[in-house]
Amino acid sequence: MLKLCVILAQNTLNANIMIVGVPKEIKNNENRVALTPAGAKELIKKGHTVYVQHTAGDGSGFPDTAYEASGATILPTIEEVYKIAEMIIKVKEPIASEYPLVRKGQLLFTYFHFASEEKLTRAMMESGATCLAYETVENKDRTLPLLIPMSEVAGRMSVQEGARFLEKPQGGKGILLGGVPGVKPAKVMVLGGGVVGYNAALMAAGLGADVTITDLSLQRLRYLGEVMPANVKTLYSSIHNIEQELPSTDLVIGAVLVTGAKAPHLITRNQLKLMKKGSVLVDVAIDQGGCFETSHPTTHADPVYEVDGIIHYCVANIPGAVPQTSTLALTNSTLPYAIKLADKGWKEACKEDKGLELGLNVVDGKVVYAAVAEAFGLEYHPLKL
Repeated sequence: MLKLCVILAQNTLNANIMIVGVPKEIKNNENRVALTPAGAKELIKKGHTVYVQHTAGDGSGFPDTAYEASGATILPTIEEVYKIAEMIIKVKEPIASEYPLVRKGQLLFTYFHFASEEKLTRAMMESGATCLAYETVENKDRTLPLLIPMSEVAGRMSVQEGARFLEKPQGGKGILLGGVPGVKPAKVMVLGGGVVGYNAALMAAGLGADVTITDLSLQRLRYLGEVMPANVKTLYSSIHNIEQELPSTDLVIGAVLVTGAKAPHLITRNQLKLMKKGSVLVDVAIDQGGCFETSHPTTHADPVYEVDGIIHYCVANIPGAVPQTSTLALTNSTLPYAIKLADKGWKEACKEDKGLELGLNVVDGKVVYAAVAEAFGLEYHPLKL
């Protein structure tokens, strides 16, 4: 208790010193961690204090001893981490058991995907915390630097998982994605030509599948047509075109994104009738509500379900299955922002970096991101720093 009082007193005197907390992720089969020992060392080198919950890094291959060697302090429980930290760095949004732990004025820096979860949005509003979402931070060219690394992982894994559930013992058609000499490969349709779609198409093509990738942007389709392998075809995204493809498609990857907003439904339940039994849908957009009408979130422990004979894979934290790769890829991108927030405080950091400011979704009980307010009919409060 004395140590905590001393630290808080020091922070009052020096606004450039921050207490950073890294809780253990408790979402189903979520083994990623928000800060590596190397990242903790960088923050500590700048004078900040880092507290890490016991075993938070184990799932990603980072034991407590590695954090202690970097200068971080290990705390036994999640409650202690939330209680002491001024900035909480996480991977996934807080779940219901964490809601009471979030404090007024505390900064939470993580993936939130508010537009797909009203209970979470209202809980964070009630907490009075400042919620800065990875997924809406932007670069000057409107790309999403903190979403890209996990989109790359999810896009590639979507094909890996789709191929697995096309196997007969998993309930699928019993088709090998790449075929063999004398037997045609499976047909894969990727909805969306962004980062997820690009990586999914590339992976499926690499396995030898017959791939079609769709998008609304002709400019993007021209680019994809130039850089993709010969077994990837581009197609303008329309209801008609999608319906024409569904009867012969074995695997559909849903990879659409509207930044910070709920994903549109590109395949309805009625359209499932166009597909053959045992076909597979992988909804990578499930974090944002899903791009298939029949989608609902699943977990790594129970990843699939069937609707009208069609297998649905809708795991909401796909990269959590490969935490070593995912943690390193994510923290490579988040650490510079975390350091900036710790060095300057969130207000000053966001004043200086308008792309980082776009990450602010909920501040002091108010929704400050338009797409989130629109999703639930809440009042939108434009932020003026």
